[in-house]
Amino acid sequence: MHHPTLITGETFTDSRGTLSYANSFDLSPIKRMYTITHPDKNVIRAWQGHQRESKWFKCLHGSFVVAWKKIDDFRNPSPLPEPEYVILKNNEPAILFIPPGYANGLKALEDNSELLVFSNYYLGQSLDDKIRFDHKLWFDWSQF
Repeated sequence: MHHPTLITGETFTDSRGTLSYANSFDLSPIKRMYTITHPDKNVIRAWQGHQRESKWFKCLHGSFVVAWKKIDDFRNPSPLPEPEYVILKNNEPAILFIPPGYANGLKALEDNSELLVFSNYYLGQSLDDKIRFDHKLWFDWSQF
């Protein structure tokens, strides 16, 4: 996959409870995982770009707006194309894939929202690949 993709899943409910799954999510490239918890809706975690690393995002609790922007030049990125975004909710079995070459950012839409993140890079590799941009660039986070 070379473009951000929303991997949709399904749910199954019976007398024992509800099963939520995304069977088309291929875990074979995953090297590590971690969670991000935002204590309130005012926290903006943006922008973090990767030239080689891929990320997958799954909302575990609450909801998040997750945005991404294709980066044409990591030293001096242009304002175009404009970022795209999706809202991830804990009750929807979806995983957002963001490939290398993009910057991503996120903001919780509910207090104490939690996001599960998967990466195809070990931590040291990720730190060497990470490029940060000002959260005020490209996107109006206040619309959420």
